[in-house]
Amino acid sequence: MNLEEYFARTGYKGSTEKQDLETLTDIFQHHIRAIPFENLSIHCGEKITLELEHVYNKIVRKKRGGWCMENNQLLGWVLRGLGYDASFLGAYVFNPHQNAYATLMTHLVVKVVIDGKAYIVDGGFGVSYQMWQPMELVSGKDQPQAPGIFRFTEKNGVWYLEKVRRKQYIPNQSFCNSDLLEKKECRKVYMFSLEPRTVEDFRFQCTYLQTSPDSLFTKKSICTLQTTDGFRALIGWTLTETTYNYKENMDLVEFVTLEDEEVEKTLKEKFNITLERKLVPIHIKGSYTI
Repeated sequence: MNLEEYFARTGYKGSTEKQDLETLTDIFQHHIRAIPFENLSIHCGEKITLELEHVYNKIVRKKRGGWCMENNQLLGWVLRGLGYDASFLGAYVFNPHQNAYATLMTHLVVKVVIDGKAYIVDGGFGVSYQMWQPMELVSGKDQPQAPGIFRFTEKNGVWYLEKVRRKQYIPNQSFCNSDLLEKKECRKVYMFSLEPRTVEDFRFQCTYLQTSPDSLFTKKSICTLQTTDGFRALIGWTLTETTYNYKENMDLVEFVTLEDEEVEKTLKEKFNITLERKLVPIHIKGSYTI
């Protein structure tokens, strides 16, 4: 495992000498635009494991993506290797279908401290809730980014992330009531504490999320990648391409339904993913929104 190979994977050619916010942001943006957030292993007969070397081989050498425990673990390893003060935190994801935060800590995020200021760097959420810049860990401050306005609030030592989105223009009217579309303009994303975590704290969750019939990830095959002006997502057989700020305060959201034989080709062309095993797409209606 080496950093040069990782940077070849993401296409980053900038400086690695400075441990500043500008460099961190550049490295982070290259990561989210090259490495998909995806759970395809679950739906093509592979097991997701959290050993760093396995994660590295999967994402860097096999040019796959991963979910938060893979993406952010790799990102944390890279940042520490460059000399950043980077550590892991654990979050509880908000489920809009149940209007509640999960009771299981399933989301791993990275905290980075630069010149005494703490930032959250999360390269493992995907779709429209994927931040594009490190977020300063400060309560009550709007932090506008290309995807929308993100904000942390802190109450009694618990931090909450929420996002305000723009209006949506959907040319294909048949998708206006899709369960994939987020209906609320302000959406809770997740909550977390500042208690340091290790990858060991996520072993049970990693197994549960890929085996339980109650898990979102067993109910949907997901692949999502950020672009220079939005993101694309393949959920089951539905391909979505979103362009941020297509018009003033409006995002363009384009949907298309794929046939089985188009899925593999789309993964290659839109996400640069070639699977070693046959994918069985799935989309059981539920709580995953874009």
